[in-house]
Amino acid sequence: MNDADDDLNASAPSEPGEVGLVEPRDFVTTEPFTFDNGQSLPGFTLRYETYGRLNAARDNAVLICHALSGDHHCAGIHSLNDKKPGWWNNLIGPGKAVDTNKFFVLCANVIGGCQGSSGPSSTDPRTSRPYGITFPSVTIRDMVRTQKLWLDSLGVASLYAVIGGSMGGMQVLQWSLEYPAFVKRALAMATTAREGAQAIAFNEVGRQAILQDPEWNHGYYPKSGGPRVGLAIARMMAHITYLSDASMDRKFGRKAVSARRKSAPATPSEDVSELSMEGIDPVAPAATFDVRFEVESYLRYQGQSFINRFDANSYLYITRALDQFDLAATHGSLEKAFAEVQAATLVVGFTSDWLFPPDQNRAIALALLRAGKRVSYAELSTDLGHDSFLLESPQLYDLVRGFLN
Repeated sequence: MNDADDDLNASAPSEPGEVGLVEPRDFVTTEPFTFDNGQSLPGFTLRYETYGRLNAARDNAVLICHALSGDHHCAGIHSLNDKKPGWWNNLIGPGKAVDTNKFFVLCANVIGGCQGSSGPSSTDPRTSRPYGITFPSVTIRDMVRTQKLWLDSLGVASLYAVIGGSMGGMQVLQWSLEYPAFVKRALAMATTAREGAQAIAFNEVGRQAILQDPEWNHGYYPKSGGPRVGLAIARMMAHITYLSDASMDRKFGRKAVSARRKSAPATPSEDVSELSMEGIDPVAPAATFDVRFEVESYLRYQGQSFINRFDANSYLYITRALDQFDLAATHGSLEKAFAEVQAATLVVGFTSDWLFPPDQNRAIALALLRAGKRVSYAELSTDLGHDSFLLESPQLYDLVRGFLN
C-alpha cells in the first residue's frame, strides 16, 4: 500500500499545461471485502494514478471515474517511449478545466477490471490460478465502496468533486448517495440511472460473442489466449454505439479501402489472409469478405487493439454491472435514491448520444430537483455521439471549469 505522503511529495508537472510523466501505483489491502452479492475476497488491489497535490486540509481531491473500457490512466504520459496520453488528458492538467494547480486529481481502475486492479484475471491466492469466473460478481456500488477504502488510506478528508461519464457517471451518482457528507460536488455526463432495454441488448450481444467463442473455455484461459475473436467482435459492436451516424458518415462515408491496403494491410485491423484459389474453378471465383470499406478497417482495428489490453472475463463482469445498475428499483424511486444527497450536482447530456440519450440524463436532474437538491442540467448540441464527453469540446471545458470554481 502506498503512503499518502508519497502523493503529497509528487514531482511537479514537467511542462506547462501538461501533467507530464506519471507512474501508476497500487493500493493493496489484506482486509476481507464483501461484495453486494455476499461473496468476499481476502483483500484486493486497486491500481491508480494521482496528479497535483493534496492540500493541508486534505479537501481539494477530485476523483475521476472511468467508463467501461477506460482505466486509471486519465492524464499525462507513462514514459518518453510511451507518449500515449491518458484518456482525459484534454480535460486534466495545469490550467485545464480540472486544474491540477488547484486540485489533487485521482483515478483508479475499478474492482473487476484488468489493468492492475483485482479482477477475474488476477491470481487467486488460494489456488495460485487466475480467478476466472470464480471472482465475485461486481456492482457499481462495489466499485465505489472499494474506492472509498483507497481514498481513506490516502488520508483524503472529503471529495471536492467526483466526475465521470457513462459508467463513470453511474459511479458519480452512487458516490453522491453512498457517501453524501463526503462528496461536495458531483458531475455526471452522458450517463443514466438505469440502462434501457436497447443498451442491455447491446451488452448481451457482446457477452454472447465472448461466451460462444470456444476459446472462452468456461472462463478459464491463458493470459496470452482466450476468446480473442469474441472479445474483438464485442468491442466492434459496442464501439458503434459510442459514435453517431453523422460522425461515422463524416469520417468514413462509403470510402473504399485502397488496393494497396487490401493487398498489404497497413494496420492490425486488416489482418486478413488472402483467399487461396487452389482447386477453385477460376471461371466461378469464390466470394471474398475482406476489408472493402474504411469503416470496416476502423472497426477491425478497434477490435484488435482492444483485445491486446482488455480481459474478456472483465468485459463480462463489467457489462453485467452496468445492466444491473438501477437506482430507482434499488431504492423505490429515483427521488428516494437521492434523498440523502448533499452534493451540488451537474448533469450533462449530449444531443447525439443514443446509448444514454438526453432524456435519461434529464431524468436524473429532474429527480434531484424533486428531491429538493442543488442540481443543474446542461445539454450540449453535438453530432459526435456517446463519446462526446471524451472529445475536444471548449463548451464542455467551460462547463466543468465553471462548476468546479
